Amino acid sequence: MTDDSAQNNIPVKKKKSGLRDTFDSIVVAFVIAMIIRTFFVQAFKIPSGSMLETLQIGDHILVNKMAYVLGKPKVDDIVVFEFPLDPEKDFIKRVIGIPGDKIQIEDKQIYRNGKKITENFTEFKSKIVLPGSVSPRDNIAEFIVPKDMYFVMGDNRDQSFDGRFWGFVPKDAMIGKAFIIYWSLIPNSNFEIRFNRIMKFLK
Repeated sequence: MTDDSAQNNIPVKKKKSGLRDTFDSIVVAFVIAMIIRTFFVQAFKIPSGSMLETLQIGDHILVNKMAYVLGKPKVDDIVVFEFPLDPEKDFIKRVIGIPGDKIQIEDKQIYRNGKKITENFTEFKSKIVLPGSVSPRDNIAEFIVPKDMYFVMGDNRDQSFDGRFWGFVPKDAMIGKAFIIYWSLIPNSNFEIRFNRIMKFLK
């Protein structure tokens, strides 16, 4: 008795085992996840209070990594970037000045291109106003944001280590734009979830 499939050179397809199917699915899912993480979206956890009240310690956010491949950062964007003084660290702040902008800080108030700006997302923890000779926190003489650079600050203005202290962020250091809080846990709690913050879009 002859094997018709062999006689006609038709390969016989072997059945994959359930274990092999599962393994293949895991590999494919991993590859897809790595592609998405590398080129499109990346998750970050907020470790400090420099962006209060906009971002809470324990918030988990998603960052659009294509935002600044296809475009440029805009004023008020919440951005994740490589810290210029230590590129191994990622920082998150808000864009205050774009290339060519004239920025001045006078008694905690920001002026952009000569106009006082109004912000509804800032947090001030101290009523003390520090002179520029003591600290750049509350007073900085007017400066111009250089080409391909961005001036960023934390929303928690009195407790943020940001561009006032270390300068500008190069366009090439921008990782992406934060756009949503997908998960949030109260720090040092017994897995207490902030349900009101889940799937909250950032602006």
